[in-house]
Amino acid sequence: MIFGAHIILYSQDADADRAFFRDILGLACVDAGKGWLIFALPPAEAAIHPAQENGRNEIYLMSSDLEEECSRLAQKGVELSQVEEASWGSVTKIKLPGGGTVGLYQPRHRSPVSLPQA
Repeated sequence: MIFGAHIILYSQDADADRAFFRDILGLACVDAGKGWLIFALPPAEAAIHPAQENGRNEIYLMSSDLEEECSRLAQKGVELSQVEEASWGSVTKIKLPGGGTVGLYQPRHRSPVSLPQA
């Protein structure tokens, strides 16, 4: 039985990105040993998109109020891209300390995930 998902983000500065997920995003975590943090994530959904080649994967965190979340993160010094509007939702990218990015969006589509009420 599948009971969850384990998502891996590769980083040129894993320690900085782990601290960001713990201290800035406030995600609960456990230390799997020697400072190797494993984070609890909110409920998730998965979409399968057509592509010319395999191997490209993306991660997006979801928000029920993107404007409020962007403001909260900006107050903590987080660098965000400009919010873009798409048919499926409003989306921005969070710049991680290690140089990578993680998407953040407020969906317009129906979701199998129960979003918290704003």
